[in-house]
Amino acid sequence: MKVYIDTYGCTFNKADAQIMGGILQENQIDLVDAPEMADVIIVNTCYVKLPTENKVVYKIQQLQKNFPDKKIIVSGCMVEIDPEKLEKVAPNCSWIGPHQLNKTVDVVNETYCGNVIRESGFSKESKVGVPKVSDGSLIHIIQIAEGCLGACTFCCTRFARGPLNSYPIKDIVAEAKKAIDDGAVEIQLTAQDTAAFGHDSGEKLSDLIKEVANLNGEFRVRVGMMHPKNILNNVDEIIDAIKHPNVYNFIHLPVQTGSNKVLSEMRRGHTLDQYIDIVSKFKSEIPDLTLAVDIIVGYPTESDEDFQLTVDLLRNIKPSLIHLSKYQHRKGAISSSLKEIPHEIMKKRSKDLSKIKTEITEEENKELVGSIQNAVVVEVGSKGGFIAKTDSYIPVIVDDVNLGDFIKVKITDATATYLKGDVVSK
Repeated sequence: MKVYIDTYGCTFNKADAQIMGGILQENQIDLVDAPEMADVIIVNTCYVKLPTENKVVYKIQQLQKNFPDKKIIVSGCMVEIDPEKLEKVAPNCSWIGPHQLNKTVDVVNETYCGNVIRESGFSKESKVGVPKVSDGSLIHIIQIAEGCLGACTFCCTRFARGPLNSYPIKDIVAEAKKAIDDGAVEIQLTAQDTAAFGHDSGEKLSDLIKEVANLNGEFRVRVGMMHPKNILNNVDEIIDAIKHPNVYNFIHLPVQTGSNKVLSEMRRGHTLDQYIDIVSKFKSEIPDLTLAVDIIVGYPTESDEDFQLTVDLLRNIKPSLIHLSKYQHRKGAISSSLKEIPHEIMKKRSKDLSKIKTEITEEENKELVGSIQNAVVVEVGSKGGFIAKTDSYIPVIVDDVNLGDFIKVKITDATATYLKGDVVSK
């Protein structure tokens, strides 16, 4: 039997696909690179935003239309968030919920035999130290926890991922050690909220980062998204951990809005002053820090004054990476009961913020032109060359290197999203 897995969405979802693939391979089921070659197709869905929802729904529909004789399984967040729509879109498809990956082989075998099998519901089963398919990448993803402690009004992902379930530090460190021994040069610690790690188990994110960073070998650690409210009581310890030379000088700290009023209405659980204080502490202790932020444009209660406060915040903190999302209602989200702001206002705010985003990020990157940066080569560029990541996790395009090389590179040019450079030494 041959299976094709098509994955959408975040790093965590990509790791779920690697687990499904690893389990299948361990049971002598072949993975293939195209749906045409497969007997069974798994669509691993993301549902965080409406455009992604539309994309995965269209893909499921097209697969059913183009490959009527092939068996299709839907996995990922859509299974838990919107089973009603999934039933309408794919009435003859099997399902694997994100907490039911251990049942992948059973679902695939039964589906191949013509049965419709649907596994969903929450589980506390660990996703660490389990089989994972390797795509040949030198980047290894480790899920350190699943679920969150939040109740953000705009979010539907929490309905798929459930309450916080942190995995033991010793298991995470063991998986990281094996990955490094196998040649990985980047370890990505991921979760819906890495800052929530250990709040349910008594362990600490800062201890986890240090234990992974202290492993033998030449590698870097990237710490995934942190909810500001969950590091308020552990800021200094997390800063100390990220200062480790094997950890990228990088934090992803979503703020969503620059308005205290809207922060409260989103139920984010922190104030703007608290957020700015966290950022200030990180930047004072780690001067080369790359700060990534998320902004939601046009939340239903966002006024012109609220939007201007967001603009002011971005100009103040000058993030190196800014992820913008236009607000859209999501299935089950509390804010979906609110009236959306007029489309033209949303469009203008988004356009204005996109322009400001480019100005800020390009200015930040251009300051690096002429500097010498340490970097590790992590992947082949889609348009030629190689992509290396600096110690601050900024992508830089280089030539004449090998995957896995640790290099010194002189920055020759910069855009809003990446750098270009010449290798000085390896």
